[in-house]
Amino acid sequence: MTTYAVRRWTGVSRISSGLLLVLVLVLVAVPYGMSGYVVQQLTSLFILVILAAMWNTLAGYGGLVSVGQQAYIGIGAYATVVLTRQQVTPYLAMVLAAVIAAVIALPTSLLVLRLRGGQFAIGTWVVAETFALLVTLNQSLGGGTGTSLLGLNQYDPDYRRAYTYWLALAFMALMLGLVFVLLRSRAGPALQAIRDDEEAAASLGVKVLPAKRLLFVIAAFGCGAAGALTVANSLYIQPQSIFGVQWTAYMLFMVLVGGIGTFEGPIIGAIVFFVVQNLFADYGAWYLIGLGAVAILFALLLPRGLWGVARVQLLPLGHRLVRK
Repeated sequence: MTTYAVRRWTGVSRISSGLLLVLVLVLVAVPYGMSGYVVQQLTSLFILVILAAMWNTLAGYGGLVSVGQQAYIGIGAYATVVLTRQQVTPYLAMVLAAVIAAVIALPTSLLVLRLRGGQFAIGTWVVAETFALLVTLNQSLGGGTGTSLLGLNQYDPDYRRAYTYWLALAFMALMLGLVFVLLRSRAGPALQAIRDDEEAAASLGVKVLPAKRLLFVIAAFGCGAAGALTVANSLYIQPQSIFGVQWTAYMLFMVLVGGIGTFEGPIIGAIVFFVVQNLFADYGAWYLIGLGAVAILFALLLPRGLWGVARVQLLPLGHRLVRK
């Protein structure tokens, strides 16, 4: 009689996990052997990976299609500036800014999570526009003209780029690791059940609202970290750009191209977007139109994205039935 067992780990996942650890060690050493330009570009890529992973966490695992995550990107950036003006060490300020974004998201969730579907999407956008308006009206933060992160001037440019790079790498590893642990826990199937059918999930005993709130706060923390890293990488921000809805367009593109609802897909999508951005960003509005067109094509022709088509699972997230 043939017997079966349910397992998470496979030969592929064991090899992939080992290679992932090696990759992280290699990335840690990058500032020692690469130019400042490469370090800064990789920092930008890490920020994109964080944003893609956070939007995928909301929409891909919880069914929460937000067009307002730029609210927390902006909060993270401006909170970093405010904290450094209060004599907080800049890199500690960036960590605290991400926490502040998560704290602000908690009461915000009490309002927006009452909405569903298109109403939720519009509600999150309104929240983002409200925060942008409040910052624009605050002259101590530069108003509409923006402000600079002067606290980082105390560091030599090479050291500043290296420290920002390492913090971005740490934040990326933290957020991906947090999502990984979440999906492997009992909350993972519950969240995906909410995404597929919220009423059915509730009828089976899933605590829908707390689960959605958890995702919302985690995504706010990650986006706040991305905002803090963005201002550290560029040293200057404006409300119109840091709170701009283009961030949602970028996140949508990365997740749809990479594969919504997959762990590896947003990482692939972020890499694709990073390459496209560097090649075609000088084309202005046509570049954004092109991004939208490609995202629509993927949604229609390849709804699973690049990684969904590959159907390869490198990390031990799912369950497999194998013969003993």
